[in-house]
Formats: sequence, C-alpha cells, structure tokens
Amino acid sequence: MPLKAELHCHIEGAAAPELVIRQAQKYGKDTSPYIQDGSFVWHDFTSFLAAYDFSSDLFRTEEDYARLADHYLTSLARDGAIYSEIFTSPDHAGKAGLSPKAYTDALGEGMTRAKAKTGIEGRMIVTGVRNAGVESIEQAARFAARCGHPLVTGFGVAGDERMGDLEDYVRAFEIAREAGLGITVHAGELMGWESVEAALDHIRPSRIGHGVRAIENPDLIRRVADEGVVLECCPSSNIALKVFDSFADHPFPALLAAGCKVTLNSDDPPYFRTSLKREYDIAAEHFSMNDKALAAVTRTAINAAFVDKKTKAMLLGRLDGKSR
Repeated sequence: MPLKAELHCHIEGAAAPELVIRQAQKYGKDTSPYIQDGSFVWHDFTSFLAAYDFSSDLFRTEEDYARLADHYLTSLARDGAIYSEIFTSPDHAGKAGLSPKAYTDALGEGMTRAKAKTGIEGRMIVTGVRNAGVESIEQAARFAARCGHPLVTGFGVAGDERMGDLEDYVRAFEIAREAGLGITVHAGELMGWESVEAALDHIRPSRIGHGVRAIENPDLIRRVADEGVVLECCPSSNIALKVFDSFADHPFPALLAAGCKVTLNSDDPPYFRTSLKREYDIAAEHFSMNDKALAAVTRTAINAAFVDKKTKAMLLGRLDGKSR
C-alpha cells in the first residue's frame, strides 16, 4: 500500500457519520433527515449544503473540535497517510460561539493527539468563504497572519465559485503572503477554465483547489504546467457534484500527461462516500496508476506542502523508506 498525503480537505466536511451521530445525541438533535443507513443523504448542491451545515452545527465546543481533528487524522493514518492539511474556517468558529483562536487551538490539539498516536503530520490552512463577502475573507487573512499557531501554515479561499470575483480577494491574499503563509485558492470546479486563469492572474497561488476545468483550454494547461502550479484534485467530489459524468471522463490522467502537477484528495469525504484511501484506489482502477505512479503523486503533495524544510525532508525520507 503506497504512503499517502492529503492537501485538500475541509475539516467540518470530514466528520464521519458515526461521529456526527454521537454529536447529535450529545446535543439532542435528529440526524434522520441527513444520515440514513450510516451514510449522508443529499441529492443536489443545495441539499448537500443543508446536510453539511447540520453536521457542522454539532461541533460547538473546543473539545468537540479537538475530537473532530483527532478522529479524522487518526483515520487517515490508519489508511497509510503520513501528512494531512485541513481547511479551517473562522466563520464556523463564529457560528459555534468560539473565537477563531479557541477554534484553531482546539483543532491543533486534536492534530497533536493524532500525531502522538500515529505519527501523522498535520497543518491547517485558514480559509475565507466567498459566500461571506470580501470583508470576512480579509478578516480571515488577518487572523491567519497574526494568530501565531505553529500548525497554521497556509491561507485559502473556498465557497461558491459563482459568488464574487477573484480580483476582489487580492488584498486578503497579500496579507497572507506577507506573513509567509502558503497560498491556495479554490477555482475551476463549478466554474470553467476562466476561473483558473483568473486565479493565476490575480492571486498567483502555488496551488489551486480543484483546477480541473483547466482541461477545457489547452493554452491554460500549458501555463499551469509551465508555472508549476499544483492542482489539488478531488475525483470523487467532482463526480458526486456532476462536474464530470464519470471517472472515465475525469481529466486527472490528461492533466498528468500534460505535465501538470496533480495530487489526490478527498474534499468532504463522507459526503461523497469516499476517503483518501479510496481516491488512491480510484486512481489505480480508473486512471491505470501503479504503486510507483501513486507514490509519485504523494511526492508531489509533500513537495507542495506548506511545511518547513526540515519537516518536508522528514516526510520525503519516510516516503523513500528511510524511516517508518
């Protein structure tokens, strides 16, 4: 089994159904509209968001968030992952009545617990949400820049790509960049190749969340490859949300063949009935990737990770079998 690394996962969206059910019991909530037969139930983007928001609302205290991060990273490690980056959202903290600092510290505590048990390294990417507006995104960037948490190493923007223009967020990304944070931005998922081009033009990220719609423009694919921008691909998510009809139609192999740097990620795993392990299995089955090719994908992820040089060298050493 090849070692794995993940760069693109929304921590609230990583809560497993069994954990959500336990949280619902704790807070006296009924999960039946959203979880049936041990799986999340939704049929379109609106009902997906409803299930997501219901589950997110069940994480309210610092211990709840610590348990969430611990549970997810431990499950990743069990499946052979040695590194995980999670998207965190100060907006969720606010809804829970927690300060961004308390929320971030709690997630960091959970990551520390998982590392103590399994050895998995983890980092956080503070994320602004497009739906919340420009000022909210700039607030998130200022928090990321100033919080000083050792596991906060990146900044990104997620949310509905159909809302707002990427050039509106330039200031937020400059705040994060000046603080030395890694830069990633969601683009090229629900919107077409133009959103990827706008990300490159205005944000200049080292990574793009999804980015798969770049396949619609050959010149843009060449630019992504030439600039070495890493695409955080999430195949199951793309199929579930009907970005592509099937794995046979997914551009992952074509992007790889065109020289783009691509990684495998789970996005919001239980909602898409997937896991990081399943994404690697899908790549093996549908994209004809052997263990050597999958290890190369993991290497791309580690090289693109928002970590210090010493940690990166250690992770690459583990990948090369120098230590386990």
